[in-house]
Amino acid sequence: MIVRGLESAAKGMLALMDMNDNTANNISNVNTVGFKRGALRFKDVLESAVYSQQGSILRNGTTRYLGDLSVGSQSLTLTHDFSQGALEKTGNKFDVAIEGDGFFKIQDVDGNVSYTRNGSFLTNHEDYLITKQGEYVLDVNNRRIRMIPEDFDPEMVRDKMEIIIGESGNIEMNSYTQKIPMQTIGIFDFSDKEDLFEIGDAKFIPRDIENNPELRAEKFSVQQGMLELSNSNVIREMINTINTSRNYESLTKVVSTNNDLLRTAVSVGRLRT
Repeated sequence: MIVRGLESAAKGMLALMDMNDNTANNISNVNTVGFKRGALRFKDVLESAVYSQQGSILRNGTTRYLGDLSVGSQSLTLTHDFSQGALEKTGNKFDVAIEGDGFFKIQDVDGNVSYTRNGSFLTNHEDYLITKQGEYVLDVNNRRIRMIPEDFDPEMVRDKMEIIIGESGNIEMNSYTQKIPMQTIGIFDFSDKEDLFEIGDAKFIPRDIENNPELRAEKFSVQQGMLELSNSNVIREMINTINTSRNYESLTKVVSTNNDLLRTAVSVGRLRT
C-alpha cells in the first residue's frame, strides 16, 4: 500500500504539471487575437473494482462491492473552449471578427489549409487578402480573395473606392455612383469541435477530416473593423495556478510521508532479520 500511495501521488503530480503548463499557455496568449483557451481532461489509471474479503465485513462469508480504486490520474486529452471572445473595435477596414459560429479558412503558400478566428488581415502587393503571417484568406468557393478586380486600376480603387464587408462576409467596392459585388469570405465550421487540433498562432486543423469534414457555418455575423479577442481570462487562470500549486504541495507531502513509512518498514525488516 505504501508503494501504491507513492505511485498514485507521483501520477497526480505529473498530471498537475501538465495542467500548470496548459494554464501558463492560456495566460501567455491572453492578448492573442482569436485565441481559444485550452483545458485538460484526465483519466484514472488502473481503476479496478474493490470487494470485501470473505468474512471480513459480512458474517455469512459473502463478498460485497465496495467501490472503485484508482492509483492516480493522468492527462487524457487537450480540449479547447470555443466560446465567444470579446469584440474590440479597431477601425481597420481589413480587420474582421466573427460573432457566432465558424472559422476563417486560410491557406499558406504550400497549399496547407487551417482554420482560425483571428481576422487581423491585410493585403499583399498583389492585393490579395492575407494574414499577418502571409497566408491567403479563402472565399466560400475556396478561392484566394483579391480585394481589387483584375480589370480595375488599383490606384483608382484605393483613392476613390471604399471596401465594405457585410455581415454575411460579402465584399463590395462602393463609390458615389456604383456598388460592385466581389467575393464572399468563407466562414466554415465543424460538427465536432473537440476533434480540432491547435497548430499554433490560434490556428486549428481537424484530426480526422474524413469523419469531421468542414461545413458552411450558419449562425454567424461578420463584423468589419473589429477583432475578436482571446477568451482566456487572467484572473481565472491565476486562480487555476494557485489551486494547482496547492494540490501539488499536498501531493508532495504525501510522497514525503510515504517515503518515511517505507524507510521505517525497511528498517523494521532489517532488525527482524
